Amino acid sequence: MNTFGRIFRVSLFGESHGSTIGIIIDGCPPGIPLTEEDFTADLQRRKSGVTGTTPRIEEDRPILASGIFQGYTTGAPLTILFQNQNTHSEDYSRFVSTPRPGHADFTGNQKFKGFNDPRGGGHFSGRITLTLVAAGVIAKKILAPTNIQSSILEIGGKTEWNKILEEAIADKDSLGGIVECWITGVPAGWGEPFFDSIESNLAHILFAIPAIKGVEFGSGFAAARMKGSEHNDRILNAEGKTVTQNAGGINGGISNGNDLIFRVAIKPTSSIGIPQQTFNFQIGKTEILEVTGRHDACIALRIPPVIEAAAAIALADFKLLYC
Repeated sequence: MNTFGRIFRVSLFGESHGSTIGIIIDGCPPGIPLTEEDFTADLQRRKSGVTGTTPRIEEDRPILASGIFQGYTTGAPLTILFQNQNTHSEDYSRFVSTPRPGHADFTGNQKFKGFNDPRGGGHFSGRITLTLVAAGVIAKKILAPTNIQSSILEIGGKTEWNKILEEAIADKDSLGGIVECWITGVPAGWGEPFFDSIESNLAHILFAIPAIKGVEFGSGFAAARMKGSEHNDRILNAEGKTVTQNAGGINGGISNGNDLIFRVAIKPTSSIGIPQQTFNFQIGKTEILEVTGRHDACIALRIPPVIEAAAAIALADFKLLYC
């Protein structure tokens, strides 16, 4: 459903063009210093504005509605709200009968029997990732001094992507990308074999981010083309330090004390200005749809802080479980 975690439990809610979106964090320890300014850096990194991102720019000011007293978390459920103010809902009225290819317009309508809010993608919108970033700010505080950093490796298959991005924008098309995340300071011993492994928990929350289509740890899919003598990470000392990072810092689902390394594949944004075939449920036949409105040409540009937040949420849950 909309809840993730065992001890550090997050429940997100809201729709892209509803009055507010938000997240409830249960299990947050008391005594963590927290102000609105703590959220600024990561929320700004996610915000649109650079070439290739949506013209929709929101204030994104966090409203700390509960679980805070005199600048510290209380231990009670923590609620963080964000207002939606810059919306153009009229751009989405026709997508109920003519769903956009690649979007959740059709599946959302089927799942919720036509009662879902389709405006801006509704509850399926990337707008909701704002709440994950907010929860990630708190999770990072719990994890300190563990450090989580992510960066874009490529856009549209290129490591230098300015030109190809400009071409996609001019063509009213979109691009995907790959983001890599490094996590330092995770001790050996976190994670459980099989269903609660580090990989399975990270993958679970990473795939909850809209547009994520692949996750790989360490050498990932390249491992299938390697020999064991190439893939095995040689151990150097009693702390388990390894020469290489093919396992991504995880063995048997358990952290081995080395850096955790994973990459995610982000699909091209589905809303594009190129005419596409879809089915018109109102008239009962296919037709050509041209999507208008404000959309990211490359959502991967705004994904790195969301990836970090998701990883922090999963790992904060492990830390509270073991520590």
